[in-house]
Amino acid sequence: MPISLSARWFTLLLAGSMACNSSSGGGSTPAPTPTPTPAPAATTFTNPLLASGPDPWVYQKDGYYYYMQTTGTNLVLRKTAKMSELGSGVSTTIWTPKATGPTSHDIWAPEIHFLDGKWYVYFTAGPGNCCGGQRLWVLENASADPTQGTWTEKGQIAVPGQDLWAIDGTVLEQNGKRYLVWSGQEAGSDQQNLYIALMSNPWTLSGARTQLSHPQYAWELNGTPKVNEGPEVIQHAGKTFLVYSASHCTTDDYALGMLTASATADPLDAASWSKSTSPVFSKNPTNNAYGPGHNGFFVSKDGTQNWIIYHANLQANQGCGDARNPRMQQFSWNSDGSPNFGSPVATGVALPRPAGE
Repeated sequence: MPISLSARWFTLLLAGSMACNSSSGGGSTPAPTPTPTPAPAATTFTNPLLASGPDPWVYQKDGYYYYMQTTGTNLVLRKTAKMSELGSGVSTTIWTPKATGPTSHDIWAPEIHFLDGKWYVYFTAGPGNCCGGQRLWVLENASADPTQGTWTEKGQIAVPGQDLWAIDGTVLEQNGKRYLVWSGQEAGSDQQNLYIALMSNPWTLSGARTQLSHPQYAWELNGTPKVNEGPEVIQHAGKTFLVYSASHCTTDDYALGMLTASATADPLDAASWSKSTSPVFSKNPTNNAYGPGHNGFFVSKDGTQNWIIYHANLQANQGCGDARNPRMQQFSWNSDGSPNFGSPVATGVALPRPAGE
């Protein structure tokens, strides 16, 4: 049947429109946008964890790690769910000192602890003109999250009737009692020894102090003054270990020593403790670890691994300054139940993250 002119014109328009739509993809279902394949989660990390970080300390609670280190000028708290991602953890300044006074300068070696339902930070500070005025001080925070709430100054913690030089306080709990362990001096001496005293509450000592260790072996006597400091507690297999730092931090021979006692012994009795005659962790120049020390301990996210965190210098002769950086590595246990820290691992080398991260 003949087609009219107008009908033919309509047909041509329709055909052209269909051809146009076909070429532009219109009128058809667009292809779905491919979903990007997520990058695989990192399974490794490298040391150092931060570019700078003397005297590192880690405390674990409720799935988080709380990290502190010496800044010299204030107290800063980092919070992270993964130690391998410490560098991106939330960082909060929790305390800044007054411009003058007994806690105004040389703020060192802070440790955070959760005791009796509250948070406490033990730190060292002095009035300036480093370092004869150094004493131990305590802060308290009742907030569930120590990066929140208010930190209250509880004052100096010291043996009643004594006002002696003191740094590097940490807490030992044994036989249902709580003790402070620290590095101190005798009156008129600059030699640093390890002392322990009973705590009546988290900011008060009661009774006399006991000296547990003093520099005596050749590996403890490098540099001046002679030093035992940075005591840290780890308990395992019915034993309590005090791992401490020896020799002066100005030397590359700053290293870790260890005291051992039964977990049921009276820790105030110096005879309860035996001292390792050689260091349990020392420098490894091949792996860029000079003066390793002032450590802490933590367990992996899944609870299956034990880790040590410590500081070291990347090069020789870098001394006690901010060049010291924090590193961590897994350690094991010897057949007698004592920790086996091995040797400082190399910087810049990929290592497996703590299990569970």
